[in-house]
Formats: sequence, structure tokens, C-alpha cells
Amino acid sequence: MAVRDLGELLRTLSVRQRPGRWVIMTGIAVPPDVPVAATVVEDEGTTSVVALEDAEQLGADLSFVAAWLTLDMFSSLDAIGLTAAVAGALVERGIPCNVLAGFHHDHLLVPYELAGPAMAAIDGLRTPATRSSGAPPSA
Repeated sequence: MAVRDLGELLRTLSVRQRPGRWVIMTGIAVPPDVPVAATVVEDEGTTSVVALEDAEQLGADLSFVAAWLTLDMFSSLDAIGLTAAVAGALVERGIPCNVLAGFHHDHLLVPYELAGPAMAAIDGLRTPATRSSGAPPSA
């Protein structure tokens, strides 16, 4: 198995935005007739991700209405470093995110109104910055 470095993974990263607006619900029982896009079960309770329309009807906290970004991975072994690098870069730019781990995809939930800047930040990670001129920076 060949080892792939983080730079190579970032250059080949594919990211897409899932349609819709999403809400992360913690501690609210989701009725069986409500579609749940993702669930994380922990000792402290269950967290579910549901569409905004469904969350509104369930009385969920709507302070974090999210865009859902999916990072396509080569393998689940690539996911840890790659997702950490992307999430860290978003947070450094003031874009909060929640991570949902998958198998060949990891998912980032970012504030809906920051989806564009988040996608631009991720695109910037895929294409390393280069100086447009050969001149040294001015002092």
C-alpha cells in the first residue's frame, strides 16, 4: 500500500455541497417518520442531522443552520489527516464546522451563510498559493 502525503491528498480532494439546509439536533427524539440524514450515538445521547424544514417542526434549536459539504476520500485511512487539515483551515478562517466521519467520505457541516467562503477556502487548500510575479515582496 503506497503512502500518500497530505499535499497530494489535498490536491486531489473532491468536495461537493449536498442540496438543502441542515440542522444538528442533540437530545431531541426524532420521530420515526422524520428522515434522518446522519446519526451519531454516544453514551451522552443521540445527535441527528435533519433537514431544516423537519427541524423547525420538531422545535429544534435553529441557531446553526448548516450547509453540508462532503469530502470524497481515496480511502478511510486518508480521512483522518485530510479532514483534520480541512476543518482546521476552515476554523482558522473563522468558519466553524462540525465533522461527521464516514467511510470513503467525511462530511463538514458549516454555517449555511458561510458555504461559499468555506468552498473557496477548501479550493485554496487544493491549489497551493503561488506568487504571481517573480519580484520579491516589498518591505
